[in-house]
Amino acid sequence: MAKVMKRLVAIETSRCVHCNFCKVAFCPSTEECIGCNACYIACPFQAVEMVEKPIDGTITISVDGKEAYVPEKITVKRALETLGYRFNQFPDEGIFAPCEVGGCWSCTVKIDGESARSCVTPIREGMKIETQYEEDVHRRLIFNYSAHPAGGVGTPLKIKQYGMGDFIELVCFTCGCNFRCPQCQNWTIAYRGKPSINVGDPRTPIEAAAIMKWLRGQYGLDRMTISGGECTLNRPWLISYIREMKRLNPDSNVRLHIDTNGSLLIPDYIDELVDAGMTDIGIDLKSLELDTFIKITGVTDRGLAERYLKTAWQAVQYINERYKEKIFLGIGIPYNQGFTTFDEIRRAGEEIARIDPEIQVCLLDYRGIYRSKITQPYPDEMRVGLGVLKDCGLRTAFCQTMDGYIVS
Repeated sequence: MAKVMKRLVAIETSRCVHCNFCKVAFCPSTEECIGCNACYIACPFQAVEMVEKPIDGTITISVDGKEAYVPEKITVKRALETLGYRFNQFPDEGIFAPCEVGGCWSCTVKIDGESARSCVTPIREGMKIETQYEEDVHRRLIFNYSAHPAGGVGTPLKIKQYGMGDFIELVCFTCGCNFRCPQCQNWTIAYRGKPSINVGDPRTPIEAAAIMKWLRGQYGLDRMTISGGECTLNRPWLISYIREMKRLNPDSNVRLHIDTNGSLLIPDYIDELVDAGMTDIGIDLKSLELDTFIKITGVTDRGLAERYLKTAWQAVQYINERYKEKIFLGIGIPYNQGFTTFDEIRRAGEEIARIDPEIQVCLLDYRGIYRSKITQPYPDEMRVGLGVLKDCGLRTAFCQTMDGYIVS
């Protein structure tokens, strides 16, 4: 008896409070679910379940010049997977598809000659898909651009202190993330696949850099940051953006700052960023321990989580060894008793001190946002954690609290 092919379909459960973020995040087909998972990934109340349903029929498409038959009512990504094409959440073999909600545009293929996101685009009869091609214009979804009074993990402490409520950096927030952190403070950015009201359609690196250049003229700030979401997901886009930012802002006062989780920063990627013009980088390391890392990030594939964690720590060591005199490096270490202990913080601090006790380290007071119910630590608790880091020999350690930064 022939095996019945099945597809995933999103089902709304009783947990739904009708916040409609699933529609804002990305729903490519409100009339017929194609099982893209975007609403399932994005829903802050976990009110969506994915169930299997039989596939009604097949359609004919062309992939890389060859005719193929694929199930109907699924995504281009899923259709390609049925044909043996490989998708990965780490950029090695296959098509890189890290965010899975349409925000980062890393999984782009050519459909009838136009760039399209394979993860959220519905398959249809007669499509001509190209997976092997040279991308002429890279795009990425931007949530917004803004002036920021506190900066990020890669902002030097002295600038944070001197800001005292004034704007100290301009920030470009990119959509899409490869983590699923239950306490994500930027979840409306990380899981967004549709253009925001403020910004509009996905931007090319040249368009995004031009907007930041204009904002620099409005605010008179020399520090310009790109964050997210996770800004490093679409590597060609980011390299082109930093290079264009450097071209538009050639003066020596400019600082081009990247804030990242570091999970994709292999050495040659770091080299490219430095060569393009990056001057500052902040890496939120999440944890030293794999089990804690999985709790914080929501990355349930243990092998993938281990690779992300190892890559981020190796990136810190590589940047410090190779670019210490050229690049400012800051590290963030999250703390909340809901997922870690002071003993784990100590071990992370010792490892950083082993790499270089001069590296700036900020202990971050993670709190319950998005799906998490953890309570924000009080300043006194954060002060204890700061003492643990300082006892490791870290000379530029401080902590973030609800009352501001504490340095001693």
